Amino acid sequence: MSRIAFHLNCLAQGGAERVVSSLANQLCAMGEDVYIATEWQEENEFEIDKRITRVHVGLHEDDEKKSRIAKFILRVRYLKDFVNEYKPDILIAFARRANYRALMAAGNSSTPVLISIRTDPVGHYDALSDKIQIRWLFPKAAGCVFQTKGQKEFFYPYLQDNSRIILNPINPKYIGIAPVDENKKEKAVVHHARLVDFKNQPMLLKAFIKVHERFPDYVLRLYGGDSKDGTKEILEDIISTNNAQNYIFLMGASDDLEHELPKGMIYAFSSDWEGLPNSVLEAMSLGMPVISTDCPCGGPATVIRNMENGLLVPIKDENALADAMIKLITDRELAISLGNEARHISDIANSAAVAQQWISYIQFILNNQRRH
Repeated sequence: MSRIAFHLNCLAQGGAERVVSSLANQLCAMGEDVYIATEWQEENEFEIDKRITRVHVGLHEDDEKKSRIAKFILRVRYLKDFVNEYKPDILIAFARRANYRALMAAGNSSTPVLISIRTDPVGHYDALSDKIQIRWLFPKAAGCVFQTKGQKEFFYPYLQDNSRIILNPINPKYIGIAPVDENKKEKAVVHHARLVDFKNQPMLLKAFIKVHERFPDYVLRLYGGDSKDGTKEILEDIISTNNAQNYIFLMGASDDLEHELPKGMIYAFSSDWEGLPNSVLEAMSLGMPVISTDCPCGGPATVIRNMENGLLVPIKDENALADAMIKLITDRELAISLGNEARHISDIANSAAVAQQWISYIQFILNNQRRH
């Protein structure tokens, strides 16, 4: 049995958090001793096995009035205290600040640190402070898990030889859903993701308005919660300005997407940047003909082979997105073929397959640690 510890901010409903929760539960079921060290706790979090030990390593109540630098030092100290007390065989960090904290807290100890990159590094890891920390800290990492080749290349020359590219695990509820009969599908383009600026849903609406001019019997349905960054209001204004209330619908969040999405004819994704978008993986697993922007750092292009199991269009290109939707509306034979091929993504990105890749990599690092 190995002691395996994860470190991230919290377990709120998000991509990295879902990966950690899924992986931790899998490892726990295999008999490993699993810990999750988090900075804080949210109301709506992923469930974890009761046998997993969760430890608070964030700021204490009396720390909140301290300076920013003091808080930074304390966060590292509390994580270091966790490592010293629980003595995990490996510490696995998810996301930018957690990566830095883990390497500062344990990078010079006998506990190997495995970090993970979960977003587009451009705009997130390229500030001066990041460049300094990457040069100082990343050589201390025992390994790194990337989602895409583009992420890995960004950090050259660091982490090139001691890293792996591993896909996100698809939520099991999206796997094995029977396809909807073509004759029973609704004339709808569907999309699911939280409403937030970098997903560029305004472009999706504007592109669909052009599609609707040619195909007035088609509607657009966007599923997803409001991020409160103003995107929802922008979308509502586009709908109002174009009198589109009868054919563009903001559906809000839903727990039944595995049944709602396949009712549509086409799935469209419009992000300007991503890590590896779970939305695309889920839509593909459902057998949807997927259109996605070919956004950096290459997440959609990692899983979509253009014209084989989906369509890729340039980012911020409203006309290209509209043309792709029109293509799949007019060529249903192509759309069905893309959807059938897309469904195979679940063969390599199901929870068990992804967990096995992580487990094999973790064991590789532990074996190296024991040899040295």
